[in-house]
Amino acid sequence: MEAARNKQDVFQAVADPTRRELLSILGDQELPLKELTRHFAMSRTAVSKHLHVLADAGLVQERKVGRETRYRLNTDPLFELKRWLSYFDRFWDNKLSQLKYYVESDSSDEQ
Repeated sequence: MEAARNKQDVFQAVADPTRRELLSILGDQELPLKELTRHFAMSRTAVSKHLHVLADAGLVQERKVGRETRYRLNTDPLFELKRWLSYFDRFWDNKLSQLKYYVESDSSDEQ
């Protein structure tokens, strides 16, 4: 029960731009902390803290290889985000339809 309370929210985890960048970097490769740190102008400790948040949210998985820990993306929790965002697609579709109607009707008025 305690572990469930400490688990990070996926939405909070991806709210930070550094963490989103980490997810992008890990999109198709598994990397150790040393390699990930090279992409950022921050300390290894700071990158490690971001990875910890992502791991707590289930977005990153860790694997020990010798003395180093490698990180890789786990996309399963992202489906929760996709489901939530897909609800709002209908609003975009509606706005784009209105824009199309406006542009096309405005063009036909000029002819």
